[in-house]
Amino acid sequence: MLPDTDELPELLLDLAVPHEDINELVAVRRVLARDPGAVKLLEECVEELVRGMGAPGEFDERSRLAERLTAAPAALGRYFPAYVFVAALPYIRAHHLDRGIPGDISRHTLADLGRNMAAHRRRHGRGGVLAPQWLTLHFRGELYQLGRLQFQRVRLDERAVSELAAVGLDATPGTPCLSLHIADFRGPLSPAACDRSLALAREFFPRHYPQERHETAVCHSWLLDPQLKRYLPADSNIVRFQERFRLTHASPDDQGREPADTEPVRFVFADPDLPVETLPRRTAVERAVGDHLRAGGHWYIGQGWFPL
Repeated sequence: MLPDTDELPELLLDLAVPHEDINELVAVRRVLARDPGAVKLLEECVEELVRGMGAPGEFDERSRLAERLTAAPAALGRYFPAYVFVAALPYIRAHHLDRGIPGDISRHTLADLGRNMAAHRRRHGRGGVLAPQWLTLHFRGELYQLGRLQFQRVRLDERAVSELAAVGLDATPGTPCLSLHIADFRGPLSPAACDRSLALAREFFPRHYPQERHETAVCHSWLLDPQLKRYLPADSNIVRFQERFRLTHASPDDQGREPADTEPVRFVFADPDLPVETLPRRTAVERAVGDHLRAGGHWYIGQGWFPL
């Protein structure tokens, strides 16, 4: 199921895999090929990953796959998910071709594998795939990189419908919508960049997934925690991004909310385990995240929506 050692480097480069990982991935491929159990696990993971290609689902529906992606022998463990995604390339490329997805959007979307591998090396000092479960969305046709933002095809569940109804969204469980994700490698989250992404999405999804009507954009992110407005100027990119949404949980005192303090630390400082007292204060966002935690505060995942 894997390309040979001569072809593998070219495919890895297409996926933006860091150069320092390529030789090791080629070498470990030989270890994988000699292990019948690992080959069988690879085949089973690819089969599970591509089953129902293009059908939007939820992370927890594939929790078994996430476990299996990290169940490879120790000699392969850190890189095993990368081989699964490489082996799944013919399937996702066929899906993109069938849907008429432009080549640049396909490349930019699947290149998130390389970004996650770079983030793994930055955090752990060695090669690997940081968030293999997240990447299943890219390789199943559920998520696309359109300019500054990523858009995931989802269907609202009962909990989301209930929470969003409180701020004006009239929807039922199963309603298709687009979930926005903010990658950390595409420069500033400027209003102009977001406007361009949204314009691309409004054109892209009706053209390539005409059976779905995406009338709403939703977002779950620490960037939507209203407490950020206490620390950031009104014209900051983050505050202006928040103002696109009708937010649920407008107060940190809302019942049923669990703190998510490691989320901003993960995305701002690249390591969720950094001690709070050591967090740098170089930028306004770094000062906001660290100072709030040092003062005994908590951060929360915000949720909101706006009509497309």
